[in-house]
Amino acid sequence: MTKAEMPRSAAKTHHESHFVTRIGWLRAAVLGANDGLLSTSSLMVGIAAAAAGSSQIILTGVAGIVAGAMSMAAGEYISVSSQADSEKADIERERIELEADPEHERRELTAIYAGRGLPHDLAAEVVNALTAHDALAAHTRDELGITDTSTANPLQAAMASAASFLCGGLPPLVVALLVPASNVLLSIALVAVASLALLGAAGARAGGAPLVPAMMRVVLWGSVAMAVTAGVGSLFHTAVG
Repeated sequence: MTKAEMPRSAAKTHHESHFVTRIGWLRAAVLGANDGLLSTSSLMVGIAAAAAGSSQIILTGVAGIVAGAMSMAAGEYISVSSQADSEKADIERERIELEADPEHERRELTAIYAGRGLPHDLAAEVVNALTAHDALAAHTRDELGITDTSTANPLQAAMASAASFLCGGLPPLVVALLVPASNVLLSIALVAVASLALLGAAGARAGGAPLVPAMMRVVLWGSVAMAVTAGVGSLFHTAVG
């Protein structure tokens, strides 16, 4: 049964949800949360390994969260803004080419559709229809590969990165506030590993990817990072004042 033959009530309730629509914010959010958790935990573990007191460990966590959130926001905004500028430049270049030589652009788009499997005559017919509707949109989508779901959004990426970094950095800070300094190193490491596993699972779930590989990746590399920073901190072992 085709969509046109479906009962009207069924057609109204039919809804498709695709994970690709989440790529823009999901990438920034997952990256920010993982970075917030791992960076803050590693910093605090390193300071704890140096035998610093509770106040120093907590101060390190707060400073790391604030600095990291601002850095992530600025970095994402600059990076995604550059991507957006490149996309706009490509679209403007395509618009100029369409005005200068529309027939060449028509042949170019026809070749793209034919290369995807359409018979040449049908590809030319499709190009004619799309060109009559919105030639620039057709070339932007099928020649440049720029779509509404993939278009860069600098402000959205920056806000998602900062907020997620902040959220990711809170678990180790809470542990440092609740656990005595003598046990804080192991406690932060355990909470960080558990949180990394949850973040890996959440990111995979939101993106429709397998859970186990995503969890293993973040736990493995997170453990390595904390082990390295703990080793560095132990080299600067100090007496607690």
